[in-house]
Amino acid sequence: MDIDAYAAAHGDDWAELERLARRRRLTGEQADELISLYQSGASELSSLTTATGPSVAADRLSLTLSRARLRFTGAGRNLLRQLPSFFVAQLPAALYRVRWASLVVALATAVVAVVLAVWAAQNPAVLATFGSDEFRRQFAEQDFVDYYSESASTSFTGQVWTNNAYIAAQCVAFGITGVWVPYVILQNAVNLGVSAGIMADQGRLDFFFLYIAPHGQLELYSIFVAGAAGLMIFWSWVAPGARTRGQALAQDGRALIAIAIGLLLALLVSGVIEGFVTRQPWPWPVKIGIGTIALAGFLAYQWGLGGRAHRAGQTGDLDEFEAGATQLVSG
Repeated sequence: MDIDAYAAAHGDDWAELERLARRRRLTGEQADELISLYQSGASELSSLTTATGPSVAADRLSLTLSRARLRFTGAGRNLLRQLPSFFVAQLPAALYRVRWASLVVALATAVVAVVLAVWAAQNPAVLATFGSDEFRRQFAEQDFVDYYSESASTSFTGQVWTNNAYIAAQCVAFGITGVWVPYVILQNAVNLGVSAGIMADQGRLDFFFLYIAPHGQLELYSIFVAGAAGLMIFWSWVAPGARTRGQALAQDGRALIAIAIGLLLALLVSGVIEGFVTRQPWPWPVKIGIGTIALAGFLAYQWGLGGRAHRAGQTGDLDEFEAGATQLVSG
């Protein structure tokens, strides 16, 4: 095959294909022509490489075909370019959706913890089930406070972060069962109530709140948010509304699972506070103030930025391109 003659015979078509591939916008007629030229060009490239092997003309045509193919198949999205959209729109919108459920979970936890703490502190028989007098005295006077300083700051931060992040991820992922979240929330409330009851019995309830407050504000609220997300995923297939159960579960699951990623970062912040701030001999207003600022920042992100994203039409779900087609329609 004479490469120059072959290229000259099809050169006009290849040039038109290159021109259409480089256009920013295509009309319907131009798009049809692009696909037609792409198909014929692919056949011509196959004939050219089969007859002559590698050549400059074949390489140039291959590049043109690649550029044309991207016009009707689309290019993959750059992950770094998606991050701003995720953190400014998708994640806050998903957090905004669970705002009221988060408060309900927080209230339920507080009620159970307070009732159990008061019951335990006023009934010696109940306290006795949690350990001997010596055990409870050592817990209140040494173990509770020493827990925050017995390990190096970095390792302690990593330990509490991974543990809390694991719990939060479980709440979101296993929330579909409808059982796992109530179990985790009840267990968390019982632990808080028992600890408070023992500390109150030993006259050290103030230490309980002082040592919990710096990191516990953001840490506990993050767990409440995780529980709320899990319960909403469960409710999506229990009461799907106008959607099928599969559609409801897919849409809400995609949207709310993103919350687990956001909570990883929130719990990292609370872990840093627990590992580096709670143990410090600073004035308590300073330490508690740091925790309050951290919680306020998260609430502003959830309620403020999330509300704005929600009003802009964001739900936390992927867009149509990312999620794929869900239903064929006519027209």
